[in-house]
Amino acid sequence: MVFTATTSRPVDAMHARAFDRDLATFRLDATRWQALLGIDIDTKPGSYTVSFDATSAGQTITAATELSVMSGEFGKRVLKVDDAFVNPPPPAIVRIRREAAELEQLWTQSEPHRLWSDGFVRPVPGRANGAFGSRSIFNGVARQPHGGADFLSPAGTPIHAPNSGRVVLARDLYFTGNTVVIDHGLGVFSLLAHLSVVDVHQGESVARGDTIGKVGATGRVTGPHLHWAVRMNGARVDPLAVLATINQDAASAERPTQR
Repeated sequence: MVFTATTSRPVDAMHARAFDRDLATFRLDATRWQALLGIDIDTKPGSYTVSFDATSAGQTITAATELSVMSGEFGKRVLKVDDAFVNPPPPAIVRIRREAAELEQLWTQSEPHRLWSDGFVRPVPGRANGAFGSRSIFNGVARQPHGGADFLSPAGTPIHAPNSGRVVLARDLYFTGNTVVIDHGLGVFSLLAHLSVVDVHQGESVARGDTIGKVGATGRVTGPHLHWAVRMNGARVDPLAVLATINQDAASAERPTQR
């Protein structure tokens, strides 16, 4: 979700906070700023305060608004995969924990400024067929809700960077197979998974639309597809919502938002 804050006079800095964490903010012009608010899929329904503090000529201007989070309606997906991805052997469990810790660390190390300038684009053509938030059941065992969007694209389809940024991970992971993570700055990350081929390297800068690899079927999959996940200040958010909201003026903060 994107909030636009407008002040009566130019300000030097803008800080925003919600869900007990600082939000990423950036300047649009002298009197307009935007704040990015990621609402994690596990956020409980209720009313939450979003606060703003602006500094101008040594003075602080404060404001706050209420955000209503409503319970979302999520489906269920039942999948059959290799049992090693449901009941991993002990050596794999060590690897899984190490990779999970590495990703959690990555989400805290974003560039402190925007690396994008235009809106986000779909990494592959076509519609998403694996809905964000759907409850996942693998081989009869319930797992975490689906934290991204799946695109049922043919193997070998070129995958494009959803926006500009810096590649912070480009290698094979246990569950997501060949994986690319792009830091777009200000706490926004794209994770693109199950690639057959990775065409970028860690530390490399990419522009929106650059080819980063090809669709494959590596990791925990039932067939070739692209999994695209987005993190925003640590929160798991719907990539399709990011396509519609980032760089767009925010809707009224009073409008209820589904998690």
